[in-house]
Amino acid sequence: MVVSNIKDVKGMKIEGPVVKAMTKRVLISPKEGWEGYVMRLFDLEEGGYSPRHSHPWPHINYIISGKGILHIDGKDYEVEEGSYAYVPENKIHQFLNRGKETFRFICIVPEEGDQ
Repeated sequence: MVVSNIKDVKGMKIEGPVVKAMTKRVLISPKEGWEGYVMRLFDLEEGGYSPRHSHPWPHINYIISGKGILHIDGKDYEVEEGSYAYVPENKIHQFLNRGKETFRFICIVPEEGDQ
């Protein structure tokens, strides 16, 4: 069992040629007792984006704050606070912040998806 607050979870900044202004926090994982799954929190700062990629596992997303674009297999979807999405396995996808405030979302993946 775990009861906590995101303020208590250290974020890992991620930058590189295919990702910009992204921070990742692992909130719940097998370490906390949730076998097989991982719940992560991502922040994309203004102008930030996740890598455009695909993988052999699905994931579930919930937008907590901000506005952005979720690109899935050639189509762009506008998302904002309260939006949610299921991204099937092997689909090319990417999140992009299109606002001035932080774009924050939860991403739940099978354990093998947390790399």
